[in-house]
Amino acid sequence: MSDGKRQVLVVDDEASVVKLVTVRLELAGFRVSAAYEGQSALLKVQEDPPELIILDVMLPKLNGYEVCSILKRDERYRHIPVIMFTALREDQDYWKGMACGADAYLTKPFKGEGLGELVNRLILAVAKPAPKQESADGGDDDAGQRAGG
Repeated sequence: MSDGKRQVLVVDDEASVVKLVTVRLELAGFRVSAAYEGQSALLKVQEDPPELIILDVMLPKLNGYEVCSILKRDERYRHIPVIMFTALREDQDYWKGMACGADAYLTKPFKGEGLGELVNRLILAVAKPAPKQESADGGDDDAGQRAGG
């Protein structure tokens, strides 16, 4: 189904949270699909890859960290931005989310006003990769920047 709207997959085992996030995103102009546990989220991504995933951490079957890691290791899906969306607020939880490949980390409860903007920003960041910089001699500048600062 292609209606011109950007597609977002919301994954959370709490139906009330899925409904709240869905309403916010639909009001912001997105098309939303939902999954309520990790394994079904992976199946939905395979069937109809979204442009972004909002992923709870504490899920049945596969937790959000596992789902994110699986997607980010798969060449077909690693480009899809993932927002970890969780009640876990400790620094170690944030860093665990970043380590598994998450692109952003939101804690519950959240203020939904900026959600559409964040989703749009992450989708656009993926759509426009940064241009590769080359040195004056045509070589890759990365080595010099790493070694020389």
